[in-house]
Amino acid sequence: MNARLIRRPAAPAPVAKEVATGKGITPDSLPARLFLLACDPTTGRLAGRSHLGQLLRAAALVDLQLTGHLVDEGGRAQVGTTKAPADPLLASILEDIESSSPRKWRHWVDRRRRGIVREVRDDLERARLIKVERRRLLGIIPADRITLRHPLVRRQLLQAATDTLRPARLVTRIDLRDAALVVLAATADLRPVISKEQRNRHKDRLAQLAVRIGPVVPALRKSIQAAAAAAAAG
Repeated sequence: MNARLIRRPAAPAPVAKEVATGKGITPDSLPARLFLLACDPTTGRLAGRSHLGQLLRAAALVDLQLTGHLVDEGGRAQVGTTKAPADPLLASILEDIESSSPRKWRHWVDRRRRGIVREVRDDLERARLIKVERRRLLGIIPADRITLRHPLVRRQLLQAATDTLRPARLVTRIDLRDAALVVLAATADLRPVISKEQRNRHKDRLAQLAVRIGPVVPALRKSIQAAAAAAAAG
């Protein structure tokens, strides 16, 4: 085990940086960005909750791959560089992968997928990007209400994601992090980011962008399909 990879600390480092407009802050990590995009400003609820854990796990894996921390070796996730990422959540996931035998990407999409939703939410709350009002329906069912402290940040992220679908923009020139937002959102049917009609209309472009993102996208798709089949089987 590389000593530089440490367990997730109780007080994580900030997950945000200043936006150029100076009117808000935007998170660095893809999981945090997709969590904000999943927030419905009108209802205070999260969209796409049934697949949100898998989506955030996939986003974390893409983050690690884009920075060279993970590489694909025969369809399996392998550690590229063991230098710990600055983000504690990503560092924890990388440590988990390094300590395991090589496994397919889908395994890491499925692993601890429920916990990551809570972890990302708590990080964003500590960074004062969201406010969480914790409630329970009938005293049992969690029904937290999430308020965006900087709605402009979400609008900027949404604009960056949807701009990748403009035909005038060459697929090869699109920033991979922006491409990852829209491709992962489309794969997980996160409709606040991309509607069903948009997915159908831009099907070929999304497929081209998915190729650039790499093996995590098909792994996420297989994970979601398997979960749906299991639910249908009862």
